[in-house]
Amino acid sequence: MAVFTEVSDQAVGEWLAAYGLPTPDAVTGIAEGTENTNYKVMANGQRYILTLFEGRTALEDLPYFLGLMDHVASKGLPCARPIRTLAGERLTVLAGKPAALISFCSGRPNMTPTYEDAEKAGMTLAEFHLASRDFAHTRPNSMGPGSWRDMLKAADDRLDTFGAGLTKELRDTLELLRERWPSEIKRGTIHGDLFPDNLLLDHGDPTGLIDFYFACTDYLAYDLAIAMNAYLPEDGPLDVTNADAMFEGYNRVRPLGQLELEAMPTLLCGCALRFFLSRAVDALDESQSSVYTPKDPLPWLRLMRHHRHQMEAA
Repeated sequence: MAVFTEVSDQAVGEWLAAYGLPTPDAVTGIAEGTENTNYKVMANGQRYILTLFEGRTALEDLPYFLGLMDHVASKGLPCARPIRTLAGERLTVLAGKPAALISFCSGRPNMTPTYEDAEKAGMTLAEFHLASRDFAHTRPNSMGPGSWRDMLKAADDRLDTFGAGLTKELRDTLELLRERWPSEIKRGTIHGDLFPDNLLLDHGDPTGLIDFYFACTDYLAYDLAIAMNAYLPEDGPLDVTNADAMFEGYNRVRPLGQLELEAMPTLLCGCALRFFLSRAVDALDESQSSVYTPKDPLPWLRLMRHHRHQMEAA
């Protein structure tokens, strides 16, 4: 469920007037997503996405996110772009919530991506990194290594519900990552959440990079590590074929440097730990489960263990 705030068609119509748009022909809630409220809006013969930002997205971060979307779209990257009001504003208010009107991108995500899908996603991610090189603004990674320690501390021994002795294993892994975390590889603007549902495709070609609300300033190779893990199937035997495809596609556009290559096992392990912890904490938090069904954290635990083995063997 992703419609946390109900808005009437009449209220949307009044809000659209600031954009010079007429009363909408249709307003439809979008069920996907877990962070914000989204509606499809049809007005003046055009399709748009209306996003109302809920409490999990910090108000002070919204100009960064919307500005980044505008920036990379202006460079020709196929991505969602905020529409400005007649007064030139990207961010407004609707139903008491910060709101934005976003361009509609054609296509659909492939939730069971093929090798070719993963390869093209890697190329798109590299193109995003190149397009955002001169983006002037920065944002700390709120889901970086510091947050992993905080999540682990907050969950404490409750994580043992996912397996006996798991809390200690996670603490040991976090300490190993702290010792090996890179410090001198290339930093820049990262998407931070390139899962298959955040890249729209039309006949196999990328038509829309969406959901920039974890974007921040961090290691570019870490962004690649997130995507490599995210494109792996969560069910069945561990199969890293799509990760290899993502890696190959990315390197075709922006070849990794030697230090980045050496850091990849550590980065892959770190991002697997990050997504296990965030999913596990959501699953343990009853207040979250009343809003949406938490995603299964266990596939990310399997990935973390796999990458830790690779990291220690390197």
